[in-house]
Parts: sequence; C-alpha cells; structure tokens
Amino acid sequence: MTIYRVRRGLFRPTLRLRLTLLNAGLLVLIGMVLIGLAWLLWKDASTLIVYGLLTLLLISVVGVVGAWMLAGRALRPLHRVTATAQRLGEKNLDERIRYSGADDEVAELAATFDAMLDRLAEAFETQRRFVANASHELRTPLAVMRTEVEVTLDDPEADLEELRRMGRVVRDASERANALVDALLVLARSEAQSGRRLVRKVESDLAEGAAAALTAMEKEMRRLSLRVETDLAPAPVVGDPGLLERLAGNLVENAVRYNHLHGLIQVTTGADDRHATLVVSNTGFEVEPADVPGLFEPFRRGGRERTGARGAGLGLAIVRAVCDAHGGTVRARAREDGGGLEVTVTLPAAGTTPVVAATATVHSEVPVVQPAGRGPASSTGTGGQGA
Repeated sequence: MTIYRVRRGLFRPTLRLRLTLLNAGLLVLIGMVLIGLAWLLWKDASTLIVYGLLTLLLISVVGVVGAWMLAGRALRPLHRVTATAQRLGEKNLDERIRYSGADDEVAELAATFDAMLDRLAEAFETQRRFVANASHELRTPLAVMRTEVEVTLDDPEADLEELRRMGRVVRDASERANALVDALLVLARSEAQSGRRLVRKVESDLAEGAAAALTAMEKEMRRLSLRVETDLAPAPVVGDPGLLERLAGNLVENAVRYNHLHGLIQVTTGADDRHATLVVSNTGFEVEPADVPGLFEPFRRGGRERTGARGAGLGLAIVRAVCDAHGGTVRARAREDGGGLEVTVTLPAAGTTPVVAATATVHSEVPVVQPAGRGPASSTGTGGQGA
C-alpha cells in the first residue's frame, strides 16, 4: 500500500498557524484603532499613548499564545482524523474517530469520516467473501476432474468404458467451471457499468428477450411438466443488448431451476410512456421474506448454500447489476401461494433514453419489496433465487 506523506517544512503554513495569525492580527488591529482614537480625542495624551502601546504589545503576546492554544484544541480532532487515516490498512479498517466533542463542523467531519470507513469495511468484507466463494466454486469442479483422472490412471484394469465414464465426468465438470467463469465475467461487466455510461445503447425489447429465454428452456420445462403462462406485450428499452438478454435469461432460468414438478411459471412484459417492465413469477420452495434481500448477493441460492446446488448462485446478482447499469429498479417478493418468487424489473422506456452510445449518465435505485403486510426491505441489491 502506497503511503503519501505531506512534506513538513520549518515554517509550514498550517491551518493552526494561519488561524493564530488571523486572530492575533485582528486583535492588534483593534488595539491600534483604539490607540488612534485616543490620540485623536486627546492631543496631549502622550503618556496615555505610550502606556497604550505597551499594553497593546502585552495583549498581542497573550493573544498570540491564547489563539495558538485555542486553535490547537479546536483542530485536535482533525489531527485524529489524519492519524487514523495514516494508520488505516486492509487489516485495521475497524478503527474509528468516535469524536465526542461539541456538535460543530469538526464533529460533522469526523462522523462523515467514520461513515466512510464503515462503507469501506463493508466493501472489503464483501470483496473477501466474494473471492472466497468464487475460489470455492472453482475448486470444486477442478477437484472433481483431478480426482477422476488420477483414479482412472491409477487403475491398471481401466477399460474403454471406464475411460469414457471418466471423460463424461471431466466434461461435465469443465462445463460447470466454464459456466461459472462466464457468469463471473458477465457480472464484472455489468457492475463495471453500474453508475457509469453504458458502452452500448441500442434499442431492444424485453418481450423478445423473455420469449427467447423461454424457448431456450423448453426442454427443461417439458421435463418438469411446468405450466407456462405468458403475456408478452412490447416492452422497448435502450441499452446493452447482451446484458439485457442475460437479464431475461437469468430470470427465466431461475424460474425453471427453482421450480418443482408440475409447477407454474408466469412471464409478463409491458410498457407505458416512461417505463418498461418484465415480471417473472414461479412456484417452488418456500422463501422466507426476511431472506429475500440477501438472495441477490453473489453465490446465494435461497437456502441451498451448498456447492453443486443448481448453479453457482450468480443469476440474480447479474440481474441486479444489469438493472443498475441501465438505471432501472428490481423488486422481489416471496409468493405466499405455492411458494417460489416473483421478480419485477422496471427499466426506463425506449422513448426516454437516446439511442447513442455513452451519452447519458446512469443512476439507479434497487429496492426490494416484501409481501403485502410487511414493510419494504432496504438493500443495495435485491433478493431472489440465485442461479
């Protein structure tokens, strides 16, 4: 970690020195004005002026010393902020100023600095958790491949069928690792554009993306005998078509993966003058409303935290990031009838966004709404079943 140090000179114009000189200067100026008035009022008051000058000199000395001490006391919290900032590193982000003085501008600065440290600590913890989870997810298929290869090679009686079985296991594990890497790349690409200008901004239709996602999952839906209800009205938006395709695809894939035999999937799209919406609802296992906000965090699977459970848990994290990058909102609620989840994505309509790459700064709020009768849950992300 690079540490930047301020060069300290002998007569460095510190804030404390400038405040001291300012206060002392004002005091001397006021004293000179008073002596000048005395001289104007009493022309023959030579003795008074001499005593006045001596008194002014004494007051100036006392004023400089007092101003220096008072300025130092007032600026002491700033020194604490500086010292804390210089000590900070990834391993001691738990340090805080915890200023307990008067409720003034310095207290406001200290509180702001502490709040910034809270956000940094949370960001570092999230990053550490993400790296640990990603490493664990990647190690699992790699370990499976290595074990299969070593066991097969160490078996002198391994025949062609055993080699074919080993090849199938290695193929499946490599496909899983490849899918995880692809998902991580999409997530990184989406989050890189959150709060920034989109690299690509062309007109797309959420209805077309949802229809393509349903077509891609037809085989799996037939296997589970799922009942699909759709109402795909045009929902034109402007944005990155690749990311928007993944948004719809991940929602539909989750609705299928986390469903049960003979379950239900409902997909609805629509738009008005200002917004385009995509709603995907599915039956499935029961989701606790309190768990909904955390389900859009990476590697969360809605109660299925174990590795190997229906994907890596990045599907809805990608949905959140894509939605944020396009200036939209996403809301999720646990279904009360038949279990499962309902996710609603709202993006700015095409008519409100120019079809020109990198022309508008993106802002976003990503609230999560719990079922009726419960208060809204705040979250930087949203809740759902992670693919």
